[in-house]
Amino acid sequence: MYNKPWLSYEQQLDRLIQNGLIINNRSEALSYLERIGYYRLSGYWYPFRKRSELCCVYNPAIKKPNKRQKRTTKLVFDNFSEGFSFQDAVNLYIFDKKLRVLTLDALERIEIALRVDISHTLGRHSPFAYLEPDHFKDLFSKQVDAKTGVIPQHAWLQNHANLISRSKEDFIQHTKEKYGLPVPIWVACEIWDFGTLSRLFKGMLPDQQTLIANKYRVTKGETLESWLRCLNYLRNVCAHHSRLWNRNMIEQPKHDGLIDIYGIENTLSTHILARPFLQLCLIKHLLTTINPNSTWWERLKTLLDEFPEPSGQGITLEAMGIIEGYRDW
Repeated sequence: MYNKPWLSYEQQLDRLIQNGLIINNRSEALSYLERIGYYRLSGYWYPFRKRSELCCVYNPAIKKPNKRQKRTTKLVFDNFSEGFSFQDAVNLYIFDKKLRVLTLDALERIEIALRVDISHTLGRHSPFAYLEPDHFKDLFSKQVDAKTGVIPQHAWLQNHANLISRSKEDFIQHTKEKYGLPVPIWVACEIWDFGTLSRLFKGMLPDQQTLIANKYRVTKGETLESWLRCLNYLRNVCAHHSRLWNRNMIEQPKHDGLIDIYGIENTLSTHILARPFLQLCLIKHLLTTINPNSTWWERLKTLLDEFPEPSGQGITLEAMGIIEGYRDW
């Protein structure tokens, strides 16, 4: 059971000082704690904390540990490594906020383009293609999901129905009043969010997926499917104001298309695959396909040039999964 006591802002700051974090301006630090919060900022000073050497942590509750439980790790201590300051964490927070805003700007443009492509491709078959199982893979339209006990298309349609019923958009109200339900796909798509789009694309037939993928200069539909799944996760991270810059990305993309685009097959380490920079590369490719005159990548490079390296040692853009040579792309 959680047993840590409530602490005032003053006590929180005193604890940080006790653990070795440098506070250059106490009143300013207190102001940040009051406005941003200890636990949100803690994600940005977490890399400053001291680590042990690699070790295998003993858990007396486990009589016979398996291979996963035997793996080595570094213990993270409460104390901070020498040289790091509270302001270093704030600077990382501000950098990360700018990164999220820039990322959301790009994802909005991609989302709008995808609405058009998916609705246009499916709408060619029927105005209500999203209701009709024949336009989708059996795995999406006919087979029960083992985890949920529901056919995926049924779950998708329930979410779609909720979006339609909650929508206050004039064009939705007009369509319902004049024509009734269901709403044609080229109207309905305008209220779909990124997750709704990516899940519907996942269920589409392979040849239909490939038609759309090729438009974005991606060879395989399944590759674009994995990209959209990752970008949906990325979008949720940004939309919920979560830490992004050095995040361990749960969703990781198929990268075969990136080998041809950027020639980076020799640099895709496990670390790079698990960090956000690779997904920003996906955004660059999709954006420049949508708009060849996009300046988004240049704006990203400018922001990366402003990375606030902390005064302590060892915290660099490498933690973001930066790929060598990206400035030349």
